[in-house]
Amino acid sequence: MKHFWKKSLALIFTSSIVLSACASTESGTPEKSAGGLKDKKMFTIGVTQIVEHPSLDAAFDGFKDAIAESGLKDNVKYTVQNAQGDASSNTTIAKNLVSFNVDLIFANSTPSAQAALSSTKLIPIVFTSVTDPVGAELVKSMDQPGNNITGTVDSHPDAIPKTLKFMKEQLNVKNVGLIYNAGEQNSRAQVDNVKKIMDEIGGMKAVEASVATSADVKQAAESLVGKIDAYYIVTDNTVVSAFESVVGVANEQHIPLLASEFDSVKRGAFAAYGFEYYDIGHEAGEMAAKILKGEKKPSELPVQLPQNLKLVINKKAAKAMGIELKPEWDDMAEYVEN
Repeated sequence: MKHFWKKSLALIFTSSIVLSACASTESGTPEKSAGGLKDKKMFTIGVTQIVEHPSLDAAFDGFKDAIAESGLKDNVKYTVQNAQGDASSNTTIAKNLVSFNVDLIFANSTPSAQAALSSTKLIPIVFTSVTDPVGAELVKSMDQPGNNITGTVDSHPDAIPKTLKFMKEQLNVKNVGLIYNAGEQNSRAQVDNVKKIMDEIGGMKAVEASVATSADVKQAAESLVGKIDAYYIVTDNTVVSAFESVVGVANEQHIPLLASEFDSVKRGAFAAYGFEYYDIGHEAGEMAAKILKGEKKPSELPVQLPQNLKLVINKKAAKAMGIELKPEWDDMAEYVEN
């Protein structure tokens, strides 16, 4: 922990030096209010990410590519900070980005977006990797997000129903293991939705295991062995950052493991109804470019759902978990073999 804080302070100090020429208080930057940005030759985008894992990293890659494709490649510089799962660091990062006087904040996760919005009502914020922006009190509604914030979500209304239906009808699953961080609003909303849809489908039961840190994930997965027919991992940042821990238990115990996004399938999940995080990051980048160019205000850009929902099955993972592939799945899914 001591080493972590030394590293974090060094990062903050370095970022402060780089941006000291434009640093000021929020109250001194009226040009960054909801009214839009003044014409500038260079823009600074502050990036805040709650933790490092492939899905969030892919979203950031998509965001940067969209900015570059918009014609702003040579007109944008980034200051990137990662909270490494620490709530206190997450809050500090948001406040630092405001004090650095960045032109726009890209918030990559629900906690990141919440901290950013708590720190500024003037600087434009574009989020992604957020599951329930209304429930997280980030936006007033999907169509009318609010004064200085908008973005893209990492949930599709059909994803959970389709996943649970597949589990019940194709895998004969009755008891579903849910591992999640109860401290993440994003995760609580998904788990509540999973249980609601289970009640509607009938014949399925949620068996929950809550974690506080990524170090708890393996033990939580092991605690469900013998109680469940399959694991279903929602887009929980804490669990996804330690996803291989769940994969290891699922393979050892021959328990099907389904996820909520494709990056986890690449990392060893059996299947997922999902989308590419790169795509939702790219869509967020397109929104950010419009804001920076002065073409749109955040309040004029509705929150966007992910596109191209589909089922992907990992053949190698299926074999490791003892799942026999059915011929009828050929017409339902795309296969990967990594």
